[in-house]
Parts: sequence; C-alpha cells; structure tokens
Amino acid sequence: MEITTALFFLFSLVLLGSAFRVITARSTVHSALFLILAFFNASCIWMLLKAEFLAITLVLVYIGAVMVLFLFVVMMLDFNTDSVRQGFWKHMPLAGLVGAFIALEMAAVLLGGFRVADAPALSEADAKLGNAKMLGIAIYTDYLFPLQIAAVLLLVAIIAAIALTLRQRKDSRSQDPGEQVKVKKADRLRIVKMAPSVEEAAPAAADDKNQGAV
Repeated sequence: MEITTALFFLFSLVLLGSAFRVITARSTVHSALFLILAFFNASCIWMLLKAEFLAITLVLVYIGAVMVLFLFVVMMLDFNTDSVRQGFWKHMPLAGLVGAFIALEMAAVLLGGFRVADAPALSEADAKLGNAKMLGIAIYTDYLFPLQIAAVLLLVAIIAAIALTLRQRKDSRSQDPGEQVKVKKADRLRIVKMAPSVEEAAPAAADDKNQGAV
C-alpha cells in the first residue's frame, strides 16, 4: 500500500469518527471541537487530491473564522443542552434512514466525477497555471452568472438575519443621524438674561460679627 493511500484511509477514518462524535457528544463545546477536527481532516484529504486552494480555504474560513464564532456563541449563550437531547435516541432510527437516503442521493450524483477515464485532459499551459488560478479563471468566465446569483443570495441572507434579530426595545438608546444633522445652534445653547440680585446677610452671621467686635 502506498503512503498516499494509507494517509487517505487514515484521514477518512478520523473524519468519519469526528463527524459521528459531533452529533453524539454530550457537551456542545466538545461537539464544536470535533467539528473542527472533521474540517481539518477534510482539508488534509483535499491536499492529497492536490486541491491546495480548497484545503487552505477550508482551514482559514471554516476553522479560523466560522468555528471560532461558533465556540464564542456557544460559550456566551451557555444554554441547557439536556432539554435539547431529550428524545434523541427515539428519533435516531428515522434520522439514520434519512441520512442514508441523502448519502445515496449524493453518491448517485457525485459518482460520475470519480471516473478518471472521463476526466478532460489538461494541456501543458493549463498545468503550469496551478489550481488556484485555473479555479479563478473558470469561476469568472464560465460560472460568472451563478457566482453573481450566489453573491445576491448571500446578501439577502445577511439582510434577513439582521432583520430577524433586530428588536426594538423601550430601554435602548439610539441616535437618529437625520435629527442630528438638522440640529441648529439655538437648539444646543440658549442664553438667558437675568437681573442681578444681591443676597442679604443672614441674621446669625450678623450676630457673630457683633460678638467678635465686642
């Protein structure tokens, strides 16, 4: 057995084990850590397939940004996981059946991509470009319209997430930039003229002065 094949089976076994532990771990933090391990092994498999751009993207984006955000949110919320785990094993057979059905569908769709004989042959000029540059050329030439659609969908998802989480609270203090721009000098400062007044000396203070004179 070659070293590449051995590493592929090793990374695949660790990936499957960590993915299984993501849904079976009792601690939410442990589930997030197992998910980080699954992403790391998936990036190693991408490296074995000579897709270094996808491997680095998986590490930087998902492990370096998304999972750190997940861990931060999980530790900040500190919600009770006992209520979430209730009925887990009750629904496990149905969930396993649905998962197997989805896996078979994905295998039927992606199985054609693993046929090496049907793969297009690369020219020497394309081979010198590298995976990252070839991927960029393919995305921004052949798949430019789907890329724009995906960008619009992501923008709509961001706006929808902000709109759903926005809550108007009575005790919250916010500023209106439009009202701030309309403010004039007279609204900020008002000068009032008042007549001067002289305060009379208190009787107690006068008696103290007389006693001091005696």
